[in-house]
Amino acid sequence: MKKFLKLFMATTLCLSIFTGCAGTPDNGATSPAPEATGNKQIEKLTVAFVPSRDPEEIVTATAPLKGMLQTELAKEGYDVKNVEITVGTNYEAVGEALSAGTADIGLIPGGTYVLYDDSAEVILTATRDALNKDSDNAKDWNDGLPTEGIEDKAVSYRSLIITGPSEKGQALAAKVNAGEALTWEELNDANWSIMSTTSPAGYIYPALWLQENFGKSITDLANAVQSDSYGSAFARLASGQVDIVLTYADARRDNEEKWTSEFGRTASIWDETNVIGVTPAIYNDTVSASMTSDIMDEDFKKAVQNAFINLGNTPEGQEVISIYSHKGYQVANPADYDNERAAQKLIQELNAGK
Repeated sequence: MKKFLKLFMATTLCLSIFTGCAGTPDNGATSPAPEATGNKQIEKLTVAFVPSRDPEEIVTATAPLKGMLQTELAKEGYDVKNVEITVGTNYEAVGEALSAGTADIGLIPGGTYVLYDDSAEVILTATRDALNKDSDNAKDWNDGLPTEGIEDKAVSYRSLIITGPSEKGQALAAKVNAGEALTWEELNDANWSIMSTTSPAGYIYPALWLQENFGKSITDLANAVQSDSYGSAFARLASGQVDIVLTYADARRDNEEKWTSEFGRTASIWDETNVIGVTPAIYNDTVSASMTSDIMDEDFKKAVQNAFINLGNTPEGQEVISIYSHKGYQVANPADYDNERAAQKLIQELNAGK
């Protein structure tokens, strides 16, 4: 099934590369001579990101990661001559790059990791700020107040089904906020923004929500368009092109400013959007290593683990990884994603039956 799915997935990896002159990191410091450090030499490390935010925004935010990784990996015994930062055209493009070994490390959701776990190994799980809202009841999210982070750290998050300011979106929200049950016919009449099929928050878990509550799947929807990022999904929601978006729980926080500054709205995102569905918890994003990469042996994987963990413990590192709402990293166990495997298996079975 995995091979069948991959044949239908885009595999082009859109490279947004930050490289300096050979042997000179972007942070302006020349690499130490091998004889001066005694470190092992790595010519290039390629780190690929999924486009869960606007690709240009990711490129800009993660540019400092190159020098930071070089510094941390040097402490672990590796002098990396060049760190290449890439952003995939979609989630599957990063999975395919890990499979092919053209990317050494991928920051990917659990759903993407599970689909490609025959050629990618999860080495770290991201931690995030826990949120002040975590209810199974959609109405509890709709108090008009911002969803905010709290001091606690979390290794899982929710997917939300969110409506916007369109007439249909507001009608669906009004029913939920009045404590009334939605019907499949009402949902199917709306325009939906979905993400790629390996996105846990943007596809997999909402599909399970539809199955559990209505006996339907995303493939049953009459009007669904795939967005290339959550930013573009919210732009469509703001303009009324779609009535519903599928997204992660703190996505409105990430798009709060753009809602009025770029997306053309005058009222706040908290006033104009509502949650109409909440999924079970989803295990956090991964840092996954390519099994086909020439450089990702056990020792170097351990060094990369330590480098990312150390970065997550510094203010500068946290600023870079905040683009994904990550607060840090902990060593991952593949079994942590067994629920994700079960979810994907069910989705595949549902889709195969169509």
